[in-house]
Amino acid sequence: MMRMGVDLGGTKIELVALAEDGSELFRKRVPTPRNYPDTLDAIIGLVDEAEAETQQKGSVGVGIPGVVSPFTGLVKNSNSTWINGHPLDKDLSARLDREVRIANDANCFAVSEAVDGAAAGKGVVFGVIIGTGCGGGLSINGRVHAGGNGIAGEWGHNPLPWMTSDEFNSTSCFCGNKDCIETFISGTGWVRDFRRAGGVADSGIQISQMMAEGDPLATQAFVRYIDRLARSLAHLINMLDPDVIVLGGGVSNIDAIYTELPKVLPKYVVGRECNTIVVKNEFGASSGVRGAAWLWGKE
Repeated sequence: MMRMGVDLGGTKIELVALAEDGSELFRKRVPTPRNYPDTLDAIIGLVDEAEAETQQKGSVGVGIPGVVSPFTGLVKNSNSTWINGHPLDKDLSARLDREVRIANDANCFAVSEAVDGAAAGKGVVFGVIIGTGCGGGLSINGRVHAGGNGIAGEWGHNPLPWMTSDEFNSTSCFCGNKDCIETFISGTGWVRDFRRAGGVADSGIQISQMMAEGDPLATQAFVRYIDRLARSLAHLINMLDPDVIVLGGGVSNIDAIYTELPKVLPKYVVGRECNTIVVKNEFGASSGVRGAAWLWGKE
């Protein structure tokens, strides 16, 4: 069966069609219209084009930067605000005359890496996307676990664990709370911390490059960052104990994370032991759209 995945982003909509073995049959992206009716038309146009090109009819999954509320059936929490308050899955299903599955894009990332990516074959996979913000998604046996409220994986909006006195009540998050994990371990949070210490940089990648060149402020900022990331992931490990944690987003490209983080994690995991595998993603920016296709698992 051909599986089509759609990644509905704020600036582009991308569709990929996968064969049964995960190989790509079709891929295309178009600019995202900034209104709801045209967004529906754009997705349907991509599906029609993929099916005409491949001469196959396929399933459709969609990853969105938000969730479909299990209470109202309407999209909420999306930064593509024009889809909020609409029954996106139902509208697409009616237009395409088939069931359309929708999941949060971080959950799609986790599913992609669990099915045929860096965590292939593992049972419980937690995906972390660290970029401008910090997202999390959970896959169990290759399928999304969204939870009863549709928010499983939103660990970035819990408070940073084991805060020091200078960390407590020091940041404000867009979600309305203070000291969320996201405000410390996102790329944005890392840059804020570096600048507060007197450094000058625009991204975590830039800080890591400065660290490699021996800059002491960058080195100290990296040590603080790894400690905060370790605390955040240890909190997750203590509750969920996943088989694998897969990192995505821009910050995941910093190789030093994968050598230094395992040294610090046992300090915070209960029992002071930790063999949890933390790996870089395999499919990069394609993980979301591939995961949307794999919302239709091997039934």
